[in-house]
Amino acid sequence: MDMVLLLTVLIVIFAIVFDFINGFHDTANSIATAVSTKALKPRHAIILAAVMNFVGAMAFTGVAKTITKDIVDPFTLTNGSIVILAALLAAITWNLVTWYYGIPSSSSHALIGSIVGAVIAAAGVGALNLAGFLKILQALLISPILAFVVGYIVYSVIKVIFKDHNLTKTNRNFRFVQIATAALQSFSHGTNDAQKAMGIITMALIVNNYQSSDDIQLWVQVSCALAMALGTSVGGWRIIKTVGGKIMKIRPVNGVAADLSGAAVIFGATAIHLPVSTTHVISSSIMGVGAAHRLKGVKWGTAQTMLITWVITLPISAMIAGIIYSILNIFL
Repeated sequence: MDMVLLLTVLIVIFAIVFDFINGFHDTANSIATAVSTKALKPRHAIILAAVMNFVGAMAFTGVAKTITKDIVDPFTLTNGSIVILAALLAAITWNLVTWYYGIPSSSSHALIGSIVGAVIAAAGVGALNLAGFLKILQALLISPILAFVVGYIVYSVIKVIFKDHNLTKTNRNFRFVQIATAALQSFSHGTNDAQKAMGIITMALIVNNYQSSDDIQLWVQVSCALAMALGTSVGGWRIIKTVGGKIMKIRPVNGVAADLSGAAVIFGATAIHLPVSTTHVISSSIMGVGAAHRLKGVKWGTAQTMLITWVITLPISAMIAGIIYSILNIFL
């Protein structure tokens, strides 16, 4: 097997591994509220999330194309295979570290930061598509703020509509609604998160002259969708505990508001082909709902820890990717 083919195969394998890890790392967010309110049993929630993530991943490809070409031009990338492999290894490393400690860090931030770090290590800042990267960065930064605001508004509207209803009965009814909103949240997750690995594989195929356009091949789409679904089926109980209980005490009505808000923001980003952090969006929508419900009810200490992790993920993953690239470049 020649070196180009070997590197391509390794990239495909690690991209699928990344999506698998993303499945149990990030997908836990989409079902955390439903599990914490007992709207769904954990096993049922995981099956639902796995199926809906697969369907969502098969429905769109716009975000994948953005990842393929907007951070760096794959047609001119120096040592492209090594850059992409280093980025994947760095993102996987950071994902596993944050998963182990139960911190809902962003796989999106980790992957994008890793790509940037590996590209800079290989060819300098000038090799980056700064306009495309800044567009993606803006989406990553604005989406959590937007999710917080939308969550606050949605829950405020729900409070007004149901202010004269019996609280116990309302929560019992919303528990059934939450099954649908958890499915919607999982579907929206698949439309955005699974596509990032699709974009990486497509970038590798272009770099190594296996294809000449940014079209996402069907086998790439199916492989990444399956990896995400299988990862989801493994579950992510550490993250579920943090998102589902350590931000605020979630009741079914809160969960529905958070799910609707998070899904709306993610769908909006997918529609305009921008990658966002589903972790940030879902967590921020829960905080927005919590702030609308009772400001003191939000555990801001947990939120602060999550915020710090969000901020440091991009530079740390970039640094890890730069180091890994330098090592790989010596041996490959």
